[in-house]
Amino acid sequence: MYEEIRVRGTVQGVGFRPTVYRIAVAHGLCGEVYNDGEGVVIRASGSKESLEKFVRQLQQECPPLARINEITRTCHMSEDKFNFDGFVISQSINNVINTEVTPDAATCVQCQTEIFDPQSPWFRYPFTNCTHCGPRLSIIYSIPYDRSNTSMASFVMCPDCFNSYNDIKNRRFHAQPIACHICGPKAWLERSDGKPFTASMFSMLDEVDAVCTLLQKGEIVAIKGLGGVHLACDATNESAVQKLRHRKQRYHKPFALMARDIAVIEKYCTLNAKERDLLQSPAAPIVLIKKKEQREWGSNKNAPLSPSVAPFSSSLGFILPYTPLHHLILKRMNRPIVFTSGNISDQPQCIDNDEAREKLGQIADYFLLHNRDIVNRVDDSVVRVVGDKTLIIRRARGYAPASINLPSSFASAPSILAMGGELKNTFCLLRQDKAIISQHLGDLENAATFQSYQETLNLYSNLFHHQPEVIAIDKHPEYLSAKLGKELAANKHLVEIQHHHAHIAACMVENGLELGTVPVLGIAFDGLGYGDDGTLWGGEFLLADYRDFIRIATFKPVPMIGGAKAIHQPWRNTYAQLVSNFNWQDLNTKYGNLELFKFLQSKPVVLLNQLIDKRINSPLSSSVGRLFDAVAAAIGICREECSYEGQAAIEMEALVDTFRFNQAYENKESLSYSFEIEKSNNIRYINSASMWIQLLDDLLQNTPSPVIAAKFHQGLINLIVQMVNHLRQEYKFNYIALTGGVFQNTILLEQLQSRLVTLNTSVITHSLVPCNDGGISLGQMVIAAAKLINK
Repeated sequence: MYEEIRVRGTVQGVGFRPTVYRIAVAHGLCGEVYNDGEGVVIRASGSKESLEKFVRQLQQECPPLARINEITRTCHMSEDKFNFDGFVISQSINNVINTEVTPDAATCVQCQTEIFDPQSPWFRYPFTNCTHCGPRLSIIYSIPYDRSNTSMASFVMCPDCFNSYNDIKNRRFHAQPIACHICGPKAWLERSDGKPFTASMFSMLDEVDAVCTLLQKGEIVAIKGLGGVHLACDATNESAVQKLRHRKQRYHKPFALMARDIAVIEKYCTLNAKERDLLQSPAAPIVLIKKKEQREWGSNKNAPLSPSVAPFSSSLGFILPYTPLHHLILKRMNRPIVFTSGNISDQPQCIDNDEAREKLGQIADYFLLHNRDIVNRVDDSVVRVVGDKTLIIRRARGYAPASINLPSSFASAPSILAMGGELKNTFCLLRQDKAIISQHLGDLENAATFQSYQETLNLYSNLFHHQPEVIAIDKHPEYLSAKLGKELAANKHLVEIQHHHAHIAACMVENGLELGTVPVLGIAFDGLGYGDDGTLWGGEFLLADYRDFIRIATFKPVPMIGGAKAIHQPWRNTYAQLVSNFNWQDLNTKYGNLELFKFLQSKPVVLLNQLIDKRINSPLSSSVGRLFDAVAAAIGICREECSYEGQAAIEMEALVDTFRFNQAYENKESLSYSFEIEKSNNIRYINSASMWIQLLDDLLQNTPSPVIAAKFHQGLINLIVQMVNHLRQEYKFNYIALTGGVFQNTILLEQLQSRLVTLNTSVITHSLVPCNDGGISLGQMVIAAAKLINK
């Protein structure tokens, strides 16, 4: 008699089989363990008591990167095909693929120690790894996760690595990417102009160490890492940072920073315990942290950061080294470096050596390249801490493609592919009762990004052997993801999903709400999404379950003059708000001397009015994102133009931070603007007219812009609470879901949560997927599943 024990979850490439082996031998079991397409199979013979202890200990001592979703045990009475004298790790079996792929993991403490130990075979080896860390998704072609199915297949293990790989007591036992100086990938340094250089040019240990010297001298270096190429320079060198901005054509968006250790970060930021844990976690994301005032940066030993690193931002995005390559580069670096994606702004990150030379040759002065192919492009993840929760802003390396378990009521859902949106795109696969969301792919309006999107979609489909029965798309007729979804849906079921319904459903499912849950009040604020009435929505109060929704409140729509131009030129939104709510001549009579009005009068107002009146490329929109832009432009923030999405709102939030900590103002919470709520055809509409009059009056009185920004934020919070109280009188809901890109604003999210919880209603927010459009593919998928389960 023996037991077959099947383990499903994240159990390949994480040291799970060695752990099984060690525990099985300790309990005197005979049998085998092997990978297959569904996870790990254990066939074991022993006493009933030994088997029970074995399974219990396996769950307790699960490896750091592993995640057990399910263990099933089957007893076999016959031992005809069971001939084992001891316990062994057997060769993997390729069959139906139902297992998971592990995200890439930051270098573990043991490997960090080894690369700086002169007695270690891995001393200063930039590709050191073990079963607890290293590349996973970025190097894999197919599963099971074996070396032959990765870009390490071409590197034949030397005898020492082979012995470590097969030594059950070794941390690298069955570590698929194991390698060393002798047999593994190599890194080398190149000049971008192609000229040779010699070691005598630098005081260095090796070419990786030379990068540190180059950075200290003000050079820009392109560094090929785990999931792509990054551009780096000294973050305290204003000339180098400005040079990088100019060459990369990224003029204002804050740069991410990499620091050698926590101590370096603490020179510039104040960290809480959760932020510290996130920085040092296996996911190793970029963490947005509140920056100190420059006067708090300490002694002259702490070189001040370049003002161009994160202009007009109250936070800094820091990341710690997450590969041995990065650790080796930064060993001698006592100050932060800029660490930004290796691309021209808005293009996909480079992953190939030749591609990097071609596209980054006019940006970087030097290249640090290597010969381990990057199979999957994986950007760095971005997170921030809000209250006691982690808010994921970009879900990529370290998090993707770890699956999200769905509530049990979705168990009978068919296989689904959800295509995602247009901006911050991800797609989502439904297999059995698990959602597999791709890494962040970017904005599909860029042709190169759309090409990358299609390539990644094909790779995931092949990697997971995913054959969808259903395709879910956004309702926007011009989204490229929706158009591609329609092409893929030939002979399949196609489900079109409203954008904000998808936002709310994503929030519901990641908070574990079952299929039959009473409709929630979803508050979805973002830039825009295609509405059921043909207008662009973005300030929505929806009563929603997984299958359907009712629009019960929204903001009064105003034109987006020039369509997409209004996203990049905030003044258009200011003008649209004013002429939609008031007579322009009346406003001019009272406020014409304001600098704002002089600016707007310099624009072609006659033409703008014609566009509005004739509805020419001026779609109506209820977007709160555009309202933020309008207010920001009114007080002089990014009035003429934004260089990246959300810039105006981000800079206005930073202004509010300066106000919140200004001791000159007392009773700050009482300062707010008011909005009006009107009702028509069973929908409540929010009218911003009164808010604008109060704001313009403040401008007349030369009220400081931080005060105006704070009054707008507080007024919006008060408005939402007031609206919720109105809706509670008419509708029943047990949950309030806060979702959409606007809720990346921590002031809005934190204060609103604290106000709403006093209403004895559960407030749910995001922590597993972004609240921005990076999360809507998950929402599309569960809505499609719910509709089909219902049928």
